[in-house]
Amino acid sequence: MEKLRVISAKIPEEVYKEMILRVPEGERSSFIRDAIMEKLQKTPKPDKILELERRVGKMEKEFAQIRKYLADLELLTYGPEKANPHTFCIDETDHKIIDYLIHYKGATTPELAEHLKTNRWLVLNRLRRIQKRSKNQLGKAVIYYYAGERSGKKRAWWINEELTEI
Repeated sequence: MEKLRVISAKIPEEVYKEMILRVPEGERSSFIRDAIMEKLQKTPKPDKILELERRVGKMEKEFAQIRKYLADLELLTYGPEKANPHTFCIDETDHKIIDYLIHYKGATTPELAEHLKTNRWLVLNRLRRIQKRSKNQLGKAVIYYYAGERSGKKRAWWINEELTEI
């Protein structure tokens, strides 16, 4: 038999009285031990939960990769499944960036930084994060960067109108 350890626990007076009435004096230790073991068996192990979270995360990444491959092969269509670009925003700054891009159809990083009255590096990082999140979820990005000239702007970010419900 395993080595037994002594523990102490504080329980409410009513529970103690109920236990005295129901459980004979010599069997109380084994009763409490069995109750603890029963409760532990119903409680999931943290290692199992972490392992399940890892497995689900891995499956999500693989699923996103499959969607990306299907999109690259143009087997996954976006016609009826247009996405709202705001779903890829995390906070108010992201929403303002998307609103500006929707309104003006595109913008350079300095224009967005001036509009938001913030650092252009922050704006650039936000744009890249939105682009990455949308690409992971949809297979194609809802915003993209084009270095050439388009609509009078050079090196600007554009909203992908074929994927968005504007």
